[in-house]
Amino acid sequence: MAEVILMPRLSDTMTEGVIAAWHKRVGDTVQKGDLLAEIETDKATMELESYQDGVLLHIGTPDGGKLQVNDLLAIFGKPGEDITELVKIHGGGAIAAIPTAESVAASTVEPAEPAAASIPTNVAPTTDFASMEEVVLMPRLSDTMTEGVIASWQKNVGDIVKKGEVLADIETDKATMELESYKDGILLYQGAKAGEKILVNDLLCIIGKDGLDVAAIVNGLKAGASAVSTPVAETTPAAPSAPAALVVAAEPIVEQAVVNSGRIFASPLAKRIAAEKGIDLKYVKGSGDNGRITKIDIDQYTPAVTQAATAAPAAKSATPAVSNAVAGQVSYTDVPVSQMRKVIAKRLSESLFTAPHFYLTMQIDMDAAIAARTKINEVAPVKVSFNDLVVKATAMALKKHPKVNSSWMGDFIRYNDHINIGVAVAVDEGLLVPVVRFADGKSLSQIGAEVKDFAQKAKDKKLQPSDWEGSTFTISNLGMFGIDQFTAIINPPDACILAVGGISQEPVVKNGQVVAGNIMKLTLSCDHRVVDGATGAAFLQTLKQLLEEPVRMLV
Repeated sequence: MAEVILMPRLSDTMTEGVIAAWHKRVGDTVQKGDLLAEIETDKATMELESYQDGVLLHIGTPDGGKLQVNDLLAIFGKPGEDITELVKIHGGGAIAAIPTAESVAASTVEPAEPAAASIPTNVAPTTDFASMEEVVLMPRLSDTMTEGVIASWQKNVGDIVKKGEVLADIETDKATMELESYKDGILLYQGAKAGEKILVNDLLCIIGKDGLDVAAIVNGLKAGASAVSTPVAETTPAAPSAPAALVVAAEPIVEQAVVNSGRIFASPLAKRIAAEKGIDLKYVKGSGDNGRITKIDIDQYTPAVTQAATAAPAAKSATPAVSNAVAGQVSYTDVPVSQMRKVIAKRLSESLFTAPHFYLTMQIDMDAAIAARTKINEVAPVKVSFNDLVVKATAMALKKHPKVNSSWMGDFIRYNDHINIGVAVAVDEGLLVPVVRFADGKSLSQIGAEVKDFAQKAKDKKLQPSDWEGSTFTISNLGMFGIDQFTAIINPPDACILAVGGISQEPVVKNGQVVAGNIMKLTLSCDHRVVDGATGAAFLQTLKQLLEEPVRMLV
């Protein structure tokens, strides 16, 4: 008897899931434990395994489709089994036709070469091009992503692509991430060139067999959705001739040894810097794991070519290292807004203008914390910073004041039993907030090691969505920049954020005497819909006690 599989709830806040990719097709035999599909939730993209044997008779939605929790996901049964009634009961209608590779090939017009194909005007309107196996749509690589920028293509039109190989580096609002192919085939079409944007679920590329009518697919997607960029397979415009000032006498170019062949492993940051400097990565020797090329390798790389070979790339640099502004003359440079800055602007504007903020500031005597840190670092396996002390003390204070460790959810307030502290990390493009999970149960050394690892990953653009999702409270520390005191905007959905200033020597009164003291100022930004003034003040008092008497953290 056929069995219905409903969309499971894969996270505590999940209400719907997007099918990132089906790994089984209608008619496939599935065994228990086989990977059935990849489901994109509000937190991450997760693999869904089959918990039974059978034949996949029906899927609720194709790749890229969205289903609510408990909607019809799939039906398993025996070959030829009638599932019409099950689909009507659970799917709310008739069986949706899920095109297979054979049906797609039969419905398209006569195959033509991808680069020279003319776009027909009589494409069958019933064909669901977006669900075709050969079509790859721009995936949602983070919870706030609405569009992605093609940082670079690792495969060109006409290249053979194997499952697991990196197709492209996609710049999201949070990081630059490698996108791997989930199928074998030939890259027949690219939806955008390097540096261009593609909206989530718009056409990214087409991977299939030689002879597939690419133009018909592109035209069909244009008719049913937003316009798609011009195929990269078309003739590339000739590069502009070099300015006369750059023309030099021909010199023999020293032949370079190719260090890397085939797939080249390099960090996204290294790839970006190499592209800006015009460095071909196949000549660069990597010092990372498995020969992975890092930023240091690019910085230390010296090309064995003459000045004639390097003049053009040097002139290609988009941002001058030194300003060429003329004194007394108005000038400016317009720089496109990055994905990260767009999302920072959107989310923090919503936070500031939606959540009623109020601020509480308290001075902390850090004399005891300074002495304790010195002794801790004499025996600690990882050097502990003052920020690590603040994270630990904050986690313990949140345990005593759960109202501060909460979120405004519209119709209800969520009081979190777990304590996940987001630590703001500055990067060139903006700000990332990786999360130290269950911070109240971790030692100072564990917190220190985790924060340092996150900071390095953020600078190298290696943070994953799972690293920055799920905070219940946020800390922003500008003390290392010499800032004494500031206010921070709440990082939603958290109800509070703690702004940490630097430690400075100020005159204080101790035992009736004015002496020099080490003072640090903390400012708590609170969402008044959730946290009242007395609640925030009580939290700061507990935090003050923990930092002024660090031995309390060991109890």
